[in-house]
Amino acid sequence: MVIKAAGMAATVALCVFAIYPIGSVLRLAFLQETGGWGFGNFTYYTSYPGFLNALWHTLDVSLWATLITVVLAYGFCFALYQTCVPWKQVWRGIIMLPLIVPSLMQALGVQFILGRNGIMNQFFGTDFDVYGFWGILISNVVYALPHAFLVLQVALAASSAQQYEAAQLFGANGRRMFFSITLPHSRYGILSAVFLVFAINISEFGNPMVIGGDYNVLATEIYNQVIGQANLNMGAVIGVFLLAPVMATVLIEQYLARRQSMIANAGKITYVPKPNRWLDRAFLLYVGIIASIICSIIVVVGLSSISRLWPYDLTPTLAHFSFGASSVFDVLGNSVKMALLTAVLGGILVTMLAWASNALKPITTKVIYTLAILPASIPGMIIGFGYALSFSGTDIFSDSIFGVILLMSICTVYHYHAQAFLMLANRMKQLDKALDQASSILGASSWRTFRKVTLPLIWPAIATVMVFYFIQGMVTLSALIFLVTPQTSLAAVSVLTLNDTGQLAQAAALSTMIMLIVLGTWVIAQATMKLNNRRQGRLRTAPNPVFTNNAG
Repeated sequence: MVIKAAGMAATVALCVFAIYPIGSVLRLAFLQETGGWGFGNFTYYTSYPGFLNALWHTLDVSLWATLITVVLAYGFCFALYQTCVPWKQVWRGIIMLPLIVPSLMQALGVQFILGRNGIMNQFFGTDFDVYGFWGILISNVVYALPHAFLVLQVALAASSAQQYEAAQLFGANGRRMFFSITLPHSRYGILSAVFLVFAINISEFGNPMVIGGDYNVLATEIYNQVIGQANLNMGAVIGVFLLAPVMATVLIEQYLARRQSMIANAGKITYVPKPNRWLDRAFLLYVGIIASIICSIIVVVGLSSISRLWPYDLTPTLAHFSFGASSVFDVLGNSVKMALLTAVLGGILVTMLAWASNALKPITTKVIYTLAILPASIPGMIIGFGYALSFSGTDIFSDSIFGVILLMSICTVYHYHAQAFLMLANRMKQLDKALDQASSILGASSWRTFRKVTLPLIWPAIATVMVFYFIQGMVTLSALIFLVTPQTSLAAVSVLTLNDTGQLAQAAALSTMIMLIVLGTWVIAQATMKLNNRRQGRLRTAPNPVFTNNAG
């Protein structure tokens, strides 16, 4: 009974806060000025030249960014899992760095390096004009690299050693093994990465806003129509055009990811590469170049935040960390409060849903699973716009500071709900069913079994989900851009505002502080988990007093 109640409550919340807002956007898109329903808005707005340009720009930059990202990420994964390059943990950590910084920090770094007043133009006399297509392309590639890497590593990390050993017995060289074993084995992973990265690029908002210039894309066009011109119908129509391809690509990616997972699980013995002097050196250079690009973008943003006037006067200063009508600590405080509330709400709601999906009947579990991963196919701009239409100004989410922060926290929870749910649901599937059965035989209720048996086993996964939500709450932008108010401005949104007003050094300073907070949180979480694992290990190895022989 308790399981059903928990599952019902979490499912209802999922429908209200993930599906209903999208319905509000669709309703506005199909509601015509005459009061009837139809495709009149689509017919009118698709003939608008600005919309057609934004559509073409979105497809153009997204396709090229997807192609480049997947190729670079595949080479990076190949280097880590198919060669013997040294310092693999270092390279793996560096490629994950874009995940812990605001999405538009890449664009800021590209500006500081290749912009009109960037390092290249000022010190080398070049005349780079990175604003527009090329700026968005470079920024989006760096931003999407870790996402592609996480998908592709599943395909390359679990290669079966038997196939490579058989190929070597028949005299196949490295090139032949790559094209006959490695590449076919990872085909679903490659396709999955293509669809995932395309979905990320087509819906990216922060980078085009910072470095796009006059090169409008659909995500920025929604913002311009809703905020700049108060044209909500136009924003909703563009939102539908953005929502449809993203939903399709994410659903295809989920299917391909399951196929790749089945292939990966088929390998009994994981392939261990053998040293190859020239190949290892070549890929060491390759991963070093990519890691250097990522680090240089982030480091340049940090350096510009403590330089008097980048890049002309590099005298150290902390003046850029105090700016605007409110202190930097005000917006950071709002972000931390919102991120903490997101972590708590997300941890509770996702745990309830994962617990119910693992314990209820298969048909019910399939329905819950489908609803739970649906938010992955909804771009942040669309879900944020839907929240603004559905909940802003209501009695529950009033214009009070707490009401707005609560609304933004719930929005963030369901924006990243699919990833968090999959993390926890997969962990619960690994639990031995015999534990629940034994507890039931001993007369324990489902709630008592959860508290005494299940919860102690899954709490590290819950902690991981909460850290994940905290990080996303600190760095997310697109889902919250329509919800912030002057009193509840967030750090990530303030970075965008500072950039728009030309205060690039202050934007860099705020981005750096966000990154340090997120990095500090991650380090503390990792250290806590390791200490707990050591303590648990000591408890497991300690002698049990019940079975200790005390005879003299």
